Amino acid sequence: MPEGHTIHRAARLQRRALKGKVVRADSPQGRFAAGAAVLDGQTLTGIEAYGKHLFYRWSAGDTLHVHLGLYGKFRAFRREDPADPLPPTTAGTRLRLVADDIVLHLAGPTACDLVDPAQEDALVARLGPDPLRRDADPERAWAALARRTIPIGAALLDQRILSGVGNVYRCEALFVTGLWPERPARALSRPEFDRIWATVAAMLRDGEKAGRILTVDPADVGVRTRSQVPGGERVYVYKRDGLPCRRCGTTVLTWTSALRAIFACPSCQHAPAALEAAS
Repeated sequence: MPEGHTIHRAARLQRRALKGKVVRADSPQGRFAAGAAVLDGQTLTGIEAYGKHLFYRWSAGDTLHVHLGLYGKFRAFRREDPADPLPPTTAGTRLRLVADDIVLHLAGPTACDLVDPAQEDALVARLGPDPLRRDADPERAWAALARRTIPIGAALLDQRILSGVGNVYRCEALFVTGLWPERPARALSRPEFDRIWATVAAMLRDGEKAGRILTVDPADVGVRTRSQVPGGERVYVYKRDGLPCRRCGTTVLTWTSALRAIFACPSCQHAPAALEAAS
């Protein structure tokens, strides 16, 4: 599932391409035909990202809600001439938006529906703060964690606590902050929480800007700049089970947390003494 940086980047790039333009909309697949008919011919006035959700604002007051889920994806096309034939769609293309020379396909989303203000408010109310938003309130996340007995590794995937964090960022943020994923969420100190919030926010901002996840310090992989980091060395622990930690050489471990594989270094992340000795 795309993490929050991907969604915010999509919102930014699509705003640049479509905002203020009259948009033709249809549903080649047919599953969103009625909704597309409502949007067809309207002007797109804005696109807002919140966690892993997108909200498209339209001139008649309608709001389109999109959640990509596990299988959703966008494909954008640019035509040299608006009179050129439209790019072919796939069997899963739920929505097609066309404005001048820009064509956007949305295929396979978990959600693609029109929502009224009450529905949008109810959806957003269920979400924790999104570190990529200017209105994000870390106090809400701190208060939510203080009530949770579940491990911090599981809590970071709970979108009701913190929006936009996925499996890669939870593994990498816990490594960078030196926190063992199985520690109870409510056992974190305020300085530890502040480090997690700042680390996650920085990682998400970097990912949104670059269009890729890169969490390592270049020095830890033997290069000087972020642009020099090899493609296979962009993370510290994610999917590196059985390999030596980039910082200390201890074997990276993996297990299941919140139904997802989690990865951690027992030494750098201060695992319980018995576990670290066994590893």
